[in-house]
Amino acid sequence: MVAIIEKRDLRDFDWPTALLALTISAFGVWQIHNALPTESYWSKQILGIGIALVAFLVVAFNDYRRIIDAAPVFYIAGLVMLFLVLTPLGVQVNGQKAWLKLPVVGQFQPSEFVKIPTVLMLAKYFGARKAKSLSLREMLIGGAIFAGPVSLIILEPDAGQAITYFPILAAMFFLSGIKVRYVVLAVVAAAIFIPAAWHFGVKSGAIKRYQQERILAITDPDSVDPRGYGYHTIQSTITVGKGGLTGIKGETETSQSVLKFLPEPHTDFIFAVTAENTGFIGCVSLLLAYALLLSRMIAGAREASDRAGMLVIMAIVCGMVFQIFMNVGMALGVLPVIGVPLPLMSAGLSAILSTFVAIGFVISVKLRRFVN
Repeated sequence: MVAIIEKRDLRDFDWPTALLALTISAFGVWQIHNALPTESYWSKQILGIGIALVAFLVVAFNDYRRIIDAAPVFYIAGLVMLFLVLTPLGVQVNGQKAWLKLPVVGQFQPSEFVKIPTVLMLAKYFGARKAKSLSLREMLIGGAIFAGPVSLIILEPDAGQAITYFPILAAMFFLSGIKVRYVVLAVVAAAIFIPAAWHFGVKSGAIKRYQQERILAITDPDSVDPRGYGYHTIQSTITVGKGGLTGIKGETETSQSVLKFLPEPHTDFIFAVTAENTGFIGCVSLLLAYALLLSRMIAGAREASDRAGMLVIMAIVCGMVFQIFMNVGMALGVLPVIGVPLPLMSAGLSAILSTFVAIGFVISVKLRRFVN
């Protein structure tokens, strides 16, 4: 690969963005080790980062415009993978049938990977438009592209993963010139229908008890069984508080995660583990690193040579911001537990690979910012 990379590409390569992403993921490996030091998740994560870096370089040094041109192929392949999850090939983990196990490839979570084809397909459609306000027809076509993967993910059912797709569509609509009246209508509709849907869903039993308790654990924690669905939120807030200003400094014998009080410490609650081990200072440093990474990505969007490239970057940025917001909110006990991983930090090959591929697209767009 090195032989086909021109010197100009190496000179213009966005090394700070790549190093920032790699630093955060290395910090994540340390926290995964802190969470479960006797398990092998941290060593598997190092292997996953190695695989992700190869994919990252392949995407970064390829012309993103050719990849966007092939978006329909990737999009259909993504839909097929999501459909296969619903067949006997799908694998159930922790009560959710969201994984796929294929010969040679192994087990992976398609809903993580399909975000990229969905972004590309939406960018291909909205990027080809002339600069004007979105029409209702264009919004419906964009909504149909979005509904394909999201509907299949909801059928798994994995509502938490499906929710992470919405910021992608929102970014596409806003940056493509959605009319203000549609935004106002959406806000008013949400203000009316969400409380109404909750009321009738609870009364009719359509919203299951465990789903209610995930919300009540935030809005009314005293009403939730602390050993039931309120357990995750309660244990996470205890873990975060235990870190104090600088963390527990390696006292593993009193660690909430090591003692198995904190569920899923290496994935969903990796931020709580970070708070416990590095304290307030470590958490703020991590969030500043995210802010710097995202600001560099936004700067890349401003320099993009075409509309589709800008849309790809901003959709990726909005998706990452939403995931960070949700994961940190879950750990702090201010948002419901919906199983959203923390980008570059949570253990899992699917999540780390899809994030590095997404950042690879950002680098590819920045590398070709002077090309018409």
